[in-house]
Parts: sequence; C-alpha cells; structure tokens
Amino acid sequence: MTGSDNGAVAIGIDFGTLSGRVVVASVADGRELASAEHVYTHGAIETALPGSGVRLPRSWALQSPQDWVDVLKNAVPAALAAAGVTADRVVGVATDFTACTILPTTADGTPLCELDDLKDRPHAWPKLWKHHAAQGQADRINAVAAERGESWLPRYGGKISSEWAYAKGLQLLEEDREVYDRAERWIEAADWIIWQLCGEETRNVCTAGYKGIVQDGERPSREYLAALNPDFAGFNAKMEHPLSALGDRAGGITAQAAAWTGLNEGTTVAVGNVDAHVTAASAKAVGAGKLVAIMGTSTCHVVNGENLTEAPGMCGVVRDGITPGLWGYEAGQSGVGDIFAWFTANGVPAAYTEAAAAKGVSIHEHLTELAAEQPVGAHGLVALDWHSGNRSVLVDHDLHGVVLGLGLQTRPEEIYRALVEATAFGTRMIVETLTKSGVPIEEFVAAGGLLKNKWLMQTYSDVLRMPITVLTSGQGPALGSAIHAAVAAGEYPDIYAASEAMGKVERDAYVPDQARADAYDELYAVYEELHDHFGRGGSRALHTLHRIAAEAAK
Repeated sequence: MTGSDNGAVAIGIDFGTLSGRVVVASVADGRELASAEHVYTHGAIETALPGSGVRLPRSWALQSPQDWVDVLKNAVPAALAAAGVTADRVVGVATDFTACTILPTTADGTPLCELDDLKDRPHAWPKLWKHHAAQGQADRINAVAAERGESWLPRYGGKISSEWAYAKGLQLLEEDREVYDRAERWIEAADWIIWQLCGEETRNVCTAGYKGIVQDGERPSREYLAALNPDFAGFNAKMEHPLSALGDRAGGITAQAAAWTGLNEGTTVAVGNVDAHVTAASAKAVGAGKLVAIMGTSTCHVVNGENLTEAPGMCGVVRDGITPGLWGYEAGQSGVGDIFAWFTANGVPAAYTEAAAAKGVSIHEHLTELAAEQPVGAHGLVALDWHSGNRSVLVDHDLHGVVLGLGLQTRPEEIYRALVEATAFGTRMIVETLTKSGVPIEEFVAAGGLLKNKWLMQTYSDVLRMPITVLTSGQGPALGSAIHAAVAAGEYPDIYAASEAMGKVERDAYVPDQARADAYDELYAVYEELHDHFGRGGSRALHTLHRIAAEAAK
C-alpha cells in the first residue's frame, strides 16, 4: 500500500524528559488530527527518591517507569478522543524516547525499582539521559579502550560519554553490587516501553549502536570489559538480544496495553526509536547531508552520510542508525534551553519579571525583546555553553559554563544574549567538525520547542552562515514516530516514501544576514579560543572546581 487516503491514522508517542506527548496523524499526508500531553508525576528525579526521600548525590538524574506507563493510560486515549478517531482506524503505533535513558529489570521486564526491597536504592531506578554521575567510569572506559586500541572507539569520536549504557552500567556494578547482580536485563527505556506494549522484548539498532557500542554486529569484547573490572566481564549478557531495524514491526498490542490505551488488541507496534533520530523522518531529512537539530532543553544533531568516516567528538556513527542504508552521525549539546531556564530562574532581578508580567509576556520573551535590540558584540561578552557539561565535541561532563567579559554595567539581557549565542557557537563547532571530517552538510533543519523564538533562530542562521529549514510540526518526534508506525504497518514501502508524504517543513525559513554573520565570526573566534583553552588542556580550572564542589558536597 502507499498511504492512500482511506481514513487510516498512525499514532506517535514521544517520551521526553518531563512529559509524554501523543500525536494522531493521517497516514495519507501526515496531517495532525490531534495531540495530547501527559506531564510526568515525578518528572526528572534529581534530588531525592520518591516516597522514601533518599537523597541523591551530585550529578544524578533518574526517572520513574510508572510515569511512562501513565502516558499510555492517559495521553493516548485523550488524543484519540480529541481526534474523534476510533481504534479501528489506527493502523499502528510507534514510540520514541530520550536516550540513553536506561534501567535494570528482572528477566520478565519488571523494573527493579518496583520491587519492595529495592525501591529505596537509587541504582534500582532508571537513569535518565542527563545522569552524569558516571564520568569517572566513562574516563576509564575511554582510557582502557585507547590503550588496547579497541576498533570501535574512533566511531564514537574517540570518547564514550558518561551518558551512555556502559558507563552507567559500570557505575551500577561499582556502587551497588547487589542491584547489579539482580539486574537480569539492562535495557533502554526506548525498548522497555515496546516490551510493555507488545509483550515481547526487542532491541532497536539505533540505541544499540549509539548508546550501546554495537558496531558491525559486535559489542565490546569480554576481555575488554574484564580489563575495566573483572566482575564486569559478563555485562553484555544483560543486553544481548537480536537487533531490529527501524520501521520494523515489533509485534501487536497486548490485551493489557489495549486496555491502557483504548487501541485494538493486535494493532501494529513499531520497533523503538530515539527522539532525535526519529525526527529526521518528520523533517524530510532521511537522505544524506541533511542535518537535523532538535532544539529543546538540550540539542541533538543527527545527519546521514553515504560513506563512513570518523569525526572526533561525535556521539557515534552507526550503519542504519537513522535511516536504513546510510551511515547516521549523531552529536549533541547537553544543555541549551536548560541554560536559558537556569538563567531566568537565578539571574534576573524582580524588576524584569514584573515588567514582563505587566506586558503579559514570559520572562524569556521580555529578555529576547531587549537582547534583540543590541548590535552584535555590543555586550562585550562570550560564554561557553557547558552548564550541563559538553557532549560534543569534547565529551566531558565535568566541564561547566563560563561567561567572559562581565562588568558592572552588564545587564541581564546581555548575559541572556551571550548564552543564546554560546549555544549557537556550540552548534557551529559541531557542524564544522563534521564537515572537516568529510561529512557534507547541505541543509540545516531545525526542530523542537526553541523554534518559537524567532530571534534565536535568526541568530543561529547568522552564526552558522547557513539558511535554516524548519520543521513546521510542533511535535516533530511524535510525528516522526507516527511515520515509522505507518511503515511498520505496511502503509508505505519504506521510510523514504513515508517521510516524503507525511513530513512537514518550511525550506529556508531563516537566511543569514551578511553583516551580522561577519560580526559573529569575530566573536566565534573568541569562543573557539576559550573552548580549546578550558576544554583541551590549556587549563584544568573547570575540572578542579568540579572536584572541589563534589568533595565539599559529600
């Protein structure tokens, strides 16, 4: 079939950091008939465990599996009702997730945090993507791999992130051996939620490749794992499972999941995916050379290439990792919207908040309006966008933010502008690293919540010196999942055809201004200097401050 307009719909479910969002989309053309959101009861668990109040150490970030199931129970029925769609019209459902968000379970998929005797143990809970407490383990993973000449290391830019599966798994072993031993499965939330929907464990090629170090069908060897820690030698057994291609059918909805969602038992469930990677489909960017930046609390950058090359500091290059038949490259910034939110919560005087309220706008809109009035460089500032560490291209989460050039005359809107510019500079660093490494970038496509800020998007275009195409759907990942659901259900022959029919973009929505671009080149040169000084060995000051703070907090 080819997506004929027979009233068929597909459902996409996007599991984010703080909520889950559901879209009901027409299979014929991707029209979004309705959407619904369920805000997680527990959100990102970063200070104490729910119920017991057990305090969490610095740099921890967890989630609750019950929050994810509640999305199925609440947002799916709500979206169907809002669309006026019966279950008989739904041909398939697909999901995407933040990654690496990973959890320990029993053999039947029961999360260890739901066991009475383990619910008060932090390591029994799912570790959210932004759990950065395994940096020490990541450093050893990288050092030992480099010493041994492990062939997979260059495909991750020379460094494995503390956010990924092996660093978090090694931390589990070394900090709570009992929980480690009782974890029969160590599974990405992206795959766990599919298990809950169709009753069968599956593992997708995307998370396995980017977060689980699967290259050319192999995981890191037992000998390598033993070199990290003799008791870690058998870790692969907790993850080992045949991998499924993106867009494949994982199974049919179980009776239990049908009762949760209001969908028909047996409805097609697609293989799990990652929120950033699945967005390439909704952005019509499944071909080579089209970089998609999903811009929200963090930013993930994904792009396909026809050939394999090794770009330093990337989160990985994986065959079929984004689109079947191509090499998918991933990079990212661990903090973007989070940085702006931090500043508005902690760095803005009450008078600014009151002025925003008087105008009936958010503090972000007020600061944006003030910042946009300034000429490029007038604030005399340059910032480093490392408030949540650096994912690409330094892969170091012990780094933290810097603002250079502050004076007694500096105003909040100037700092706000410098932080926005810093995130744009960070993206330029990633784009230039990719192109210098032989990965052509022919189009920059933006998606995510930050698209609402037009000045921010124009700033990115000016800094990058590139036109920016925008995803016109406000639910890019969920729509991308719906597109994969349509493929899994057989409505389209492949993801290329489905993306072309169902994707939603506006080409060249932003075009760089030559004068501003020239001015930003000079600021970017300062950013590069600071980036390399603090991030590449010129100074250990940020690492020293991180160590001092960690020791003081004990």
